[in-house]
Amino acid sequence: MAENKTMPTTIDAQAFLAAIDHPQRRADGQALAAIMTRISGEPPVMWGPSIVGFGRHRYKYESGREGEICSIGFSPRKAALVLYLSCDLDSSQALLDRLGKHERGGGCLYIKKLADVEAAILEEMIATAWAAHA
Repeated sequence: MAENKTMPTTIDAQAFLAAIDHPQRRADGQALAAIMTRISGEPPVMWGPSIVGFGRHRYKYESGREGEICSIGFSPRKAALVLYLSCDLDSSQALLDRLGKHERGGGCLYIKKLADVEAAILEEMIATAWAAHA
């Protein structure tokens, strides 16, 4: 079975965020890191080259594939902030309806900028995801 490619690294997460070229994406990434640090009580850790993660979550699929990934995290990509909340977004539909401008894909939440969403709703979703896997 293939090894999971997204593993914790020794890259400094704060340095990674500070080096983001786009000023809005950099500021939003630093704000998300602060929110997730406060909610999780964990420091940010780089998972692979571009995911800022908090905590660890073991998973196992019905296929038998298993591994470990951050409990919550995000990646400040060029097109959007991608939030990895390791939760069933379908069960969060009531919150998503009130969140603001976003897109979904699988277990990911895509946000162009934090100003597009309701901060309290986003924090509630992050806290719920953290509680489910902490």
